[in-house]
Amino acid sequence: MAQMTRGEAVEHVDVLIIGAGISGIGCAHYLQRHHPERRYRILEARERIGGTWDLFRYPGIRSDSDLHTFGFEFKPWVSENAIADGAEILEYLREAAREEGIDQHIRTGHRVTAASWSSADACWWVTVQRHGAPPLRMSASWIFAGTGYYRYDGGYLPELPGLPAFAGRVVHPQRWPQNLDHAGKRVLIVGSGATAVTLVPAMARTAAHVTMLQRSPSYVMSIPRRDALAMRLQRRLGPERGYAWTRRKNILLQTGLYQFCQRFPRQARRLIRRLTAQQLPPGYPVDLHFNPRYDPWDQRLCFVPGGDLFRSIREGRASVVTDEIETFTATGVRLASGQELEADIVVTATGLRLQVFGGIALDLDGRPVDISRRVAFRGMMLDGVPNLAFLIGYTNASWTLKVGLVCEHLCRLLSHMDELGADTCVAELPYPNLPTRPLLDFQAGYVQRSLHELPRQGTHSPWQLPMSYRTDARVLGGPIEHRNLHFSRVREIEPDDQALTATSLTV
Repeated sequence: MAQMTRGEAVEHVDVLIIGAGISGIGCAHYLQRHHPERRYRILEARERIGGTWDLFRYPGIRSDSDLHTFGFEFKPWVSENAIADGAEILEYLREAAREEGIDQHIRTGHRVTAASWSSADACWWVTVQRHGAPPLRMSASWIFAGTGYYRYDGGYLPELPGLPAFAGRVVHPQRWPQNLDHAGKRVLIVGSGATAVTLVPAMARTAAHVTMLQRSPSYVMSIPRRDALAMRLQRRLGPERGYAWTRRKNILLQTGLYQFCQRFPRQARRLIRRLTAQQLPPGYPVDLHFNPRYDPWDQRLCFVPGGDLFRSIREGRASVVTDEIETFTATGVRLASGQELEADIVVTATGLRLQVFGGIALDLDGRPVDISRRVAFRGMMLDGVPNLAFLIGYTNASWTLKVGLVCEHLCRLLSHMDELGADTCVAELPYPNLPTRPLLDFQAGYVQRSLHELPRQGTHSPWQLPMSYRTDARVLGGPIEHRNLHFSRVREIEPDDQALTATSLTV
C-alpha cells in the first residue's frame, strides 16, 4: 500500500472496527461505555449489518448455541426461544445497534482491502473500496478486526464426480436463491454438519422427501428450543438479572458438557448414542448413521432444537444415507454401494472456507505481513503487529462469550496507554523460534483445510488461544502489563520539524 502524506485530507478515527456483525457491534458498545471520548467507525463490506446472520439465508437457519450465551452480555435476550432462527438473531443485532446509536457509526458497502502501519505516524493507513465510488482512504490509531473467519464470497465445494451431468437444480447454502421452491420436490442434501441437520427438517416440511447423504456421521444431540427456567428467572428477577443468572447457568452447562466429553470420551459417546437411539424408530441403524469415528467435541457437536431432525426421520419425511459418491447422474447420484438416489434438487452442504481478517492485505512500513507466520498474543493480537486487535470466538461454546472478554480487555488496554502517554502497543515474542502449534485445535474439515493460512499459537500463556471461557476470563481480566507487551510514544524532535520518532516507555 502506498504511503500517505500528512497533508492529505482523510478521515481519522481512534478505533476502526472492521465488520458490523456480532463482534463489531459488541466492540462499539464497549468503546462507547468505557471510552465515549474516542472516535470510532465501523466499516462493513456488505450492504447490511449482521455479518453471518445476514449472509446465510437458507431454510431453517438458526443458532446452534443458546441465545442467553450467544446474545450480548449487555443486552438481555427476552424471546421465549432459547434457540433462535436467523431472522430473530438478525433483528436482535440490529436492535442492539439502534438502541445505542451504534448504527450511526456504521458505513455499509465499504470493504477494507489494505491496511499499512506507519511507525512514523503511529497509525494505520487504510484503503477502502466502495461500490460505484472511488477508493476511500482513512487513518486509524487502532484497528479492531471483527471479521470473523468465514470467507463470505463462497463456501467450500469439493470435487463431486459428474455433478455437471445432474439435470436438476444445484444450490450451496451460502448462496441460497430466494426463488427456490422445493415444495413437492425430492431434495438431496450432501453433508452431515450443522448446516445439513438444519436444512433437513426445514425442507422436509414441504418437500416430497429429503435425503441427507453423508460420507461419515456427525454427533447430533437434541436440546430444548425453549429454556423454561430462563423465563421463570426473568419473570421473578426482571429481564436483566434473570438473563444474567441464565447466562451463568448456561456457561457452566456448556463448559461441563465439553469437559465431560474431553475427559470421558467413551462414556460421552455411549451417552450420546443412547439419547440418539431413543429418538429414532425401533431397529434404526444408529451405529451406521449416527456413530462417528471421532470422539465427541473433536469436532463441534450438532444440536437440533426439539429433536426436529429425528422427528422428520420418524415421520418418514427424511432419511439418512451413509455412503460414498461414485458419480452424479442426470436424475440424481449413484453411490459406491451401487444404490441410486433420485433428486430434483441437490444442496451441497459441504462446508465453509476460512479467511483471516476478511482477506485484508497488511503491511508494516511497507513490509507485507504474512499472517500465517505470526503468533497470537492473549488470543487477540499478533506478535510484531502494533495497535491491531482481533476476535476469534469459541469452537466449543457461544462465539459471543469471547466478545465481552476481548473488548473489555481492549478498553482497559487503551486506558493504560492513556495513562502512559503511549500511542503504540506491540506484542513481541520472548525469543526467536518460539515453539508453536496450529491456532485452532479442532478437527472440523473447514478448519483443517485452512490451518496453514491462520496465525499460530504458542504452547503456554499468553501465547495461547484457549478454547476456555474460564481461562480467558482469568487472562484477559488480569493485569494489562506483561514483559512481552511493549509501549511507546511518538514525539516531535523539534517544534518546526515534522519528523516523528518512537520513544520506548517503561512500565
